[in-house]
Amino acid sequence: MVDSSLRFRIATPDDATQLQALVESAFRAEDSRQDWTADMRLGENFRIGVDEIMAQITKADGVILMAFDNEGLVGSAELFKRSVDLARLSMLSVAVRRQQSGIGRQILAYAEDYCQQTWGVKQMGLNALSTRGKLLSWYMRRGYQKTGEFSPFPVEKFKELDLPQDLCFVELKKNLA
Repeated sequence: MVDSSLRFRIATPDDATQLQALVESAFRAEDSRQDWTADMRLGENFRIGVDEIMAQITKADGVILMAFDNEGLVGSAELFKRSVDLARLSMLSVAVRRQQSGIGRQILAYAEDYCQQTWGVKQMGLNALSTRGKLLSWYMRRGYQKTGEFSPFPVEKFKELDLPQDLCFVELKKNLA
């Protein structure tokens, strides 16, 4: 089990607006670490609607975990059960004021435990942008491995940006057992 000063709970529809603000600010935050945030133009243009958050909250095969400390909401992660053995993590977000404080590691560990305990899965999958080398390394230090698979980046959502031709998501998996 995860040793954490954070408190976790599953998001409800009443949390959608608060989660939307957290996720957008986290993904737009500038970070001075090279290769961490990749192209800030992409981050600045990231948008997610309350309706998209609501759709994730109400999905039957998933949850959004919310992490709180004494100051309030500090992070979240979307989790989905994909099969008997596989869960998927997405949108791991940490409040800007708390980034680089270890909260991301705590949320990730709690998410893995949650999926094992609740769904009995043996593997976690996720993806990260191919241009975010330091983030890919961060996940790999936590036991994730590149699968050799890639998924397309939705360039149509960012038509106004000159994005790299080879921009994609790198797929990663971790054995939890």
